[in-house]
Amino acid sequence: METRHQLSAAGPAPGLAVFPLAGRQGVRAAGEVGLTTRAIWEGVLEEAVREGEDVYYLELSDVTFVDVAGAGALAAAAGRLRDGRRFVVRRPPAALRRTLDLLWPGQRGIEVSTS
Repeated sequence: METRHQLSAAGPAPGLAVFPLAGRQGVRAAGEVGLTTRAIWEGVLEEAVREGEDVYYLELSDVTFVDVAGAGALAAAAGRLRDGRRFVVRRPPAALRRTLDLLWPGQRGIEVSTS
């Protein structure tokens, strides 16, 4: 991924910035995944599905919130990965881990790493 996506509005609306990872296939995201940023998040996931790498890293240590629809978009994208491919979700917000465990337990294609 070579582009930087950012949505930020004046006032209280949250934003989401996404940057390519150095030395790994994947992105680092910062901000929130919610109603106003969902299109950015879904675009990142779609691009990851199309890229075809066996492992695609999502560094989320600077993401403060992912709503249920954002978690669902991640689960849906993981479901579209061919066998053997996976997303490695690094340091996600606690709410995302809980939502995945509750609604998509054992989802094929998602590995959550807290380190």
